[in-house]
Amino acid sequence: MNQASDNKAFRTNPIVTKMYTADPAPMVHGDTLYLYTTHDEDELVDNFYTMYDWCCFSTKDMVNWTDHGRIFSLNDIEWADDRAWAPQAVYRNGKFYLYCPVHKINGGMAIAVGVSDSPTGPFTDLGHPLVEEDDWNDIDPTVFIDDDGQAYLYFGNPELRYVLLNEDMVSYNQEVGIVRVPMTTESFAKGGHTTGTSYAEGPWFYKRNQLYYMVYAAFGTDMDCEHLAYSTSTSPTGPWVYGGVLMTEEGGTYTNHPGVADFKGHSYLFYHTGELPGGNLFHRSVCVAEFTYNEDGSINTIPKCDGVYSVS
Repeated sequence: MNQASDNKAFRTNPIVTKMYTADPAPMVHGDTLYLYTTHDEDELVDNFYTMYDWCCFSTKDMVNWTDHGRIFSLNDIEWADDRAWAPQAVYRNGKFYLYCPVHKINGGMAIAVGVSDSPTGPFTDLGHPLVEEDDWNDIDPTVFIDDDGQAYLYFGNPELRYVLLNEDMVSYNQEVGIVRVPMTTESFAKGGHTTGTSYAEGPWFYKRNQLYYMVYAAFGTDMDCEHLAYSTSTSPTGPWVYGGVLMTEEGGTYTNHPGVADFKGHSYLFYHTGELPGGNLFHRSVCVAEFTYNEDGSINTIPKCDGVYSVS
């Protein structure tokens, strides 16, 4: 926590306590921060991640949160049957677009798109995958619309890939196609994941002061638990330069997942841990920490914290 209390209200972590949530994806729209999450079911199937729907919570002050319930689910996607994994939402031209990785019936992982007139849904499925490569890399989409109007969708485990979204946000430039980012140690540091780098999954792409950031879940050379790391670039398509560890791996879960947002003059990193009773690698809980950027745009390692103070 980087802010003195000044008698302000304080919200303790985890943000959501009545259910297990993970993979936080903040979106600021107007005076409200909307937080999209996955949902870890209490009862596991085959002792694995058991996830069927996505939830939304919102706040105007980072302390008082409104639960909007389940706003999209596998039941809304006729061509998918499992693995409602890490989403991200964006607003454009009067519509809200929710990008979600799912398991395709008789196929691999693919990226679905839900569309809504409201940030809290209900979302309607596009009717077919936006990205489908017939492999298992198509997970954890992160979306960003640049100042020139070009929208980018990055995704991937074990490789980082991207497409150039068309203005309709539900199709992409087929001439450019799906671009594979060079997985170099200069870009993502040495690590124990499949590519030999620390990059694992869960990318979060954004821009601040003309510098592009790629925050992601990372593995060290020991392949123990995921920590969070980041890379930067002066271009939305790289080359990327490794920046350092953003958050260490201690947290009681095998995974972590970043979501970064500026809201009412403050910068926040959302992440997940196993802090709720019964928490573990399959029962996770969304948390948040406030942080600051250094003058050159770099970010020091952010400690997990008890919570955050209110903002107005």
